[in-house]
Amino acid sequence: MQASRWHAVFVALIAALLPLAAHAWPRGEVERFATLPAGEGHPEGSAADGHGAIYVSTFDLRRASAGSPGPGRMFVFDRHGELLRTVMIAGASHLLLDLAFHPTSGALLAVDFGNQRVLTVDPHTGASSVFATIPGGAAAGPNMLHFDRAGSVYLSDSFQGVIWKIPAAGGAPERWVDHPSLRTMGVPPFGAVGLGFNRAGDAMFVAVSGNDQIVRIPVTAGVPGTPAVFVNSVNGPSGLLIDEDDNLWITASQADEVVVLDPTGRVIAKLGDFDGISRRGAPRGLLFPVGLLRVGDWLYVSNLSLDLRVFGLAPPVDAQWAAEVRRYTVSRLKAKIPPVRGQRRDVNERRGDD
Repeated sequence: MQASRWHAVFVALIAALLPLAAHAWPRGEVERFATLPAGEGHPEGSAADGHGAIYVSTFDLRRASAGSPGPGRMFVFDRHGELLRTVMIAGASHLLLDLAFHPTSGALLAVDFGNQRVLTVDPHTGASSVFATIPGGAAAGPNMLHFDRAGSVYLSDSFQGVIWKIPAAGGAPERWVDHPSLRTMGVPPFGAVGLGFNRAGDAMFVAVSGNDQIVRIPVTAGVPGTPAVFVNSVNGPSGLLIDEDDNLWITASQADEVVVLDPTGRVIAKLGDFDGISRRGAPRGLLFPVGLLRVGDWLYVSNLSLDLRVFGLAPPVDAQWAAEVRRYTVSRLKAKIPPVRGQRRDVNERRGDD
């Protein structure tokens, strides 16, 4: 009799939970946009030109660890994901991070993490010149780029915990913000990464990857105030962009998803997921997603697929999957926020009326 009663309670509990499972986050459809050529690995930064071509840089640890001096590689795909050309960037290390076209000059900028500088790159020939050299030598960790309305360039420094401001034409960086909240002792070992201004330009938001935080920097007439934590618990935030409604789109590199926050910091969408490794060794869905690019209705995500154990770190949960990757990919999904039931619950709605 006792066993029968507990069986009934268990069945009732499962029935009560089933509707909750049905209302999980709609993840959207993630498709493989492009695959890097065989032997190339770890796509990172991405940018799009006016013709719809997608440019992808690589953080090539294999070549860097072997002591190869470069040049670093950039791959250019058409809008359908077909490879147009491979570009060798003159003078660049194999450890390339962000790419961006300057909004006023149109110049293609590439962050050379290995040489602690930003390069201006010819998108066809790979010829380059130094746009800015980051102070700090090997202690510097230049990572991602952003621009203000005047064309000034902002660069996150993941190791020194600095946001650098560089003149629109290049030159000596200014230490715009230097703050402990932009540094980390966590995993992955990168502090400030993705960054962006809101529409009003009165706040900059920065993804601090190793702290699982988004930091907000107030800005008054171009002058930054004191940074403060905006939200916690985004698992390894990396790429960050802000849409026309001031929603924040963030790649959560350690959760294999894209998290979308509204302007108050409330999560309103979680997109994408990891779905294993194909027979050819390519990740299905998202695996250690980093770079984030929006072009029209599409969101492009670079799957770094990095096994953090190569740095001697305790393995994150997907490290063994990343170690199995042999073909590296860029994914894409529709840049839309699916409706979630309960997202705007009526205050007069009674529990159980669903």
